[in-house]
Amino acid sequence: MASQTRSILSLLTIPLLLSLLAASAQAGSIAVYWGQNGNEGTLADTCATGNYKYVMLAFLTTFGNGQTPVLNLAGHCDPSSGTCTGLTSDIQSCQSKGIKVILSLGGASGSYQLTSTSDAQSVADYLWNNYLGGSSSSRPLGSAVLDGIDFDIESGSSNYYGDLAKSLKQYSSQVYLTAAPQCPYPDSYLGPALQTGLFDYVWVQFYNNAPCQYSSGDITNLVNSWNTWTSSFQVTNIFLGIPASTDAAGSGYIPPNDLTSKVLPAIQGSSKYGGIMLWNRYYDLENNYSAQVKGSV
Repeated sequence: MASQTRSILSLLTIPLLLSLLAASAQAGSIAVYWGQNGNEGTLADTCATGNYKYVMLAFLTTFGNGQTPVLNLAGHCDPSSGTCTGLTSDIQSCQSKGIKVILSLGGASGSYQLTSTSDAQSVADYLWNNYLGGSSSSRPLGSAVLDGIDFDIESGSSNYYGDLAKSLKQYSSQVYLTAAPQCPYPDSYLGPALQTGLFDYVWVQFYNNAPCQYSSGDITNLVNSWNTWTSSFQVTNIFLGIPASTDAAGSGYIPPNDLTSKVLPAIQGSSKYGGIMLWNRYYDLENNYSAQVKGSV
């Protein structure tokens, strides 16, 4: 009888374990951009919240076309005077918590453009030696080794970003590549690069684009766009990129209750669902957005 009871319990346990594994597989994370507002707190404080799994340092605003690369972290530090090397301990503190710290290239403003395959290789060399696993006498963030490179390309042309991705992965397959395309598919600037299949995480910006974003309780356009993105190219993890407050973007803000009750249930069934991306830490700090939704992501 005892043996039979154990067998029955085992049979009952299997579906429970399978359901728990399925739930775990669909559990999402939160990514956030940090660096564009001196009032958003330190990088170490950002990571200490426990709300984020990925933090993008925004932005390397100048690179390519023979230009000297420029890091712009707003009011946090001045790379030209060497004060950004003080972020070394913050970066290492984040990484000790299992948080990936990633340098974001581009942004909505800046001077960046890749003009050839060799130009892309030169930028990759610079990134490897100054921010990743290489060596240089002038590392802007000091000795800290970042986990990867984010492509937030919003101007110029789409040419050669795929070459940049390939060059970075050739240095090390352990370099995380992420991207932040806008939600109209395919993205004007990152479309060809994303087709390489080399990107580990893609946080699509579902805001400032009416045809593919949430609007006044209507999730139809957003879900249709989400389905297009998740079915159109090879990537394991796609994140829902959204503003962290009404002030963070011109449109596309999703109230926390609508995110948790309407939007997330509609997209979490995708095997490519990775979580959400928030723009940005300053607005999240103001609105307490990530803390309100973390349990449902």
